[in-house]
Amino acid sequence: MNILALDTSGEVLSVALAAESGVSCIEIDAGMRHSELLMDCVQRLCSIAGIKPADLALIACMKGPGSFTGLRIGFSAAKGIALALNIPLRAIPTLDCLAWPLSVWPGIALPAMDAKKGCFFTALYREGQRLTEYMDASPAAIADAIAAELDKNGLSTPGQILLTGCGAPLLYSHLAAHIPPENMKIDPKSKKGGAKELLEIIKGTIVNKDDSNTGPIYLRKSDAELKNG
Repeated sequence: MNILALDTSGEVLSVALAAESGVSCIEIDAGMRHSELLMDCVQRLCSIAGIKPADLALIACMKGPGSFTGLRIGFSAAKGIALALNIPLRAIPTLDCLAWPLSVWPGIALPAMDAKKGCFFTALYREGQRLTEYMDASPAAIADAIAAELDKNGLSTPGQILLTGCGAPLLYSHLAAHIPPENMKIDPKSKKGGAKELLEIIKGTIVNKDDSNTGPIYLRKSDAELKNG
């Protein structure tokens, strides 16, 4: 089965394709150029795999949270391709995808995306299971959530907290005022996109499920929506 995965949730544009020839991926530090580069990446991956876009059987994208503009671009492209080819679309929460590679980590996995205005999109995970709701929170509130989770489970120390995602370095610098730095680490792969992880998650889910009628998880209103009341 040929599966295409799109990650436009952050500054790194990540597109991955699983085909009979194997898995191929393109990652670009795209900034604000996702809409310019996305379809070119899709065409290049199809060419590498020796298939046509019409040969795709399933498409997946990030559900959010993440960049307002990026999520809309990804969802619009995925829905357009799914509709044109009459194939299913799957949307997976971004933080779940970021935490998925850390399922074997014995401590707390903390995927993070810079939500601006001093806050981060995040959630707490342990051994692949999400422990909290998706958060749009300040570093102090995130530290409180970590302390509450440790207290609930009768743990006196967090062991190692592993931060991942594009916001990991910035969140680490802020959390250091609340949590001893020696109890935290930054995932060396924190700055990469998540399209490959999205592919792996999709392979283990129900293929005939379709998320075409859903929309992104934003967690907060856009600046334009807040300005207009």
